[in-house]
Amino acid sequence: LVSSLSLLLGTTITISSNHWMMAWTGLEINTLAIIPLISKSHHPRAIEATIKYFLVQAAASTLVLFSSMTNAWSTGQWDITQLHHPTSSLLLTTAIAMKLGLVPFHFWFPEVLQGSSMATALLLSTMMKFPPITILFLTSNSLNSTLLVTMAIASAALGGWMGLNQTQTRKILAFSSISHLGWMTIIIIYNPKLTLLTFYLYSVLTATVFLTLNTTNTLKLSTMMTSWTKTPALNTTLMLTLLSLAGLPPLTGFLPKWLIIQELTKQEMTMAAITIAMLSLLGLFFYLRLAYYSTITLPPNSTNHMKQWHTNKPASTSIA
Repeated sequence: LVSSLSLLLGTTITISSNHWMMAWTGLEINTLAIIPLISKSHHPRAIEATIKYFLVQAAASTLVLFSSMTNAWSTGQWDITQLHHPTSSLLLTTAIAMKLGLVPFHFWFPEVLQGSSMATALLLSTMMKFPPITILFLTSNSLNSTLLVTMAIASAALGGWMGLNQTQTRKILAFSSISHLGWMTIIIIYNPKLTLLTFYLYSVLTATVFLTLNTTNTLKLSTMMTSWTKTPALNTTLMLTLLSLAGLPPLTGFLPKWLIIQELTKQEMTMAAITIAMLSLLGLFFYLRLAYYSTITLPPNSTNHMKQWHTNKPASTSIA
């Protein structure tokens, strides 16, 4: 309960603050609140994930503080929106990329998610990304566009490539998160509201996937292949949600991608739009594989589960 309240408090402080010190305080409260949740199971893997998470977040918070102090030193301003010093801007972009898990600071994210429970992984993928994205939103008018676009395209590429050969559902969702962050950061300078729209839709869809996998207790693809025997209706919903995350046209997940491509074309960044659209096909491949596993493909061996939606008929007596 204390951790949950602290998470809400940290997020609220960061997203509602104008002063750098308050924003930094909120980020620190968030980090300290999520640590007990990651390490709750006392498994060596969970402890390793906790240490990795803490070290990365502590380093990123230090950079945020250093960036704001440098900016205050040169401009005399502690206001978040007044980030005019170029070195401060660069340092802040690096710090937020570390906090979010953007390429090339992405290494910790899949490992931490793999060491966490499904509920904690959901928090790390959605709620914990909200404060850093808010800081990017507030400072978007003074960020380095070339650096952000490069990191965004690299994130979309790596998220797609690395997701292809994973069998653990949490790692697949971690790389899915990295590629979605690519879509969010490529547009943040030109149309920050689109970034927020993408983030909100991504959060809702990811929450649906994580909660479904948590309900069916699906940690690996092999388990997913048999979960349709337990909850067929839930698995159908999961398939639609996964296809929406992939960004297939009739579904909701297509909307932010369409708008982002449109905005990039308006900004005469046609090559960037084409590149990121092509890279999303990599993500589509593993989402389709997940969707197949959840509903369409039957496992090669017969399942040991009773098909729970069948009515129990009395065994017919054989006539000799």
